[in-house]
Amino acid sequence: MEAGPAHTYSRLPLSPEQDSEIRHYIHGRQRSGLPWDTAELHAMIADMLEPPEVDEEDRQSLSGSMDKESAAARLDGDTDREEARPPPAS
Repeated sequence: MEAGPAHTYSRLPLSPEQDSEIRHYIHGRQRSGLPWDTAELHAMIADMLEPPEVDEEDRQSLSGSMDKESAAARLDGDTDREEARPPPAS
């Protein structure tokens, strides 16, 4: 099925992942015999349509965390290679 507002839940402007998440929620509720048109579903849709804003401080913090994680992963990879090398021949 084509992803686009004409083919998503209630013709909302959702990504294919968001549409799938909503349909999965509804299907799970129906299989359990529970009502699916709930406040939880409405909140989920509202979050998808208007995600929370991230201020500049949060962006910088996230960027700094990602940089530190990348550096740590590179250092860890270098350490793994050092450990994998055979000792020099005597």
